[in-house]
Amino acid sequence: MAKVEWSTGIDSVSGALSKPGKNGQHSCTKMLLATHRVAETTNNHCNRIYLRKQTKRSTPVRENEAIARELFTQRRAWVQSRAASLQHLAQDQEDFLAQKDLAGGAKTMKAYYWKLAKAQVTRESLNG
Repeated sequence: MAKVEWSTGIDSVSGALSKPGKNGQHSCTKMLLATHRVAETTNNHCNRIYLRKQTKRSTPVRENEAIARELFTQRRAWVQSRAASLQHLAQDQEDFLAQKDLAGGAKTMKAYYWKLAKAQVTRESLNG
């Protein structure tokens, strides 16, 4: 197993160090992924680096996947517009605080907006 020694000032590296580009944007063909594990162990070498080859989808996008993508796009747009709307801000904050500590309540404002978006933008609203 290889051992990585970091330069001075670099304690650890974690995440995608390089990603393959879409549509030939970059020449990188493999993803280089590094992980750093923070845990109490007897081994202090807890860095790992993985190479992942670029893959191509072998099946076409199914209808339910296309619908899920469209739902996500519509809900994301709804959340962004609602979060930027000053006319709804005060009421949304009050409603968020009222439901926050209830069972099944959203714990963050963003999660609350996504919960509202799910109720607003449904599969039926896409069809009709």
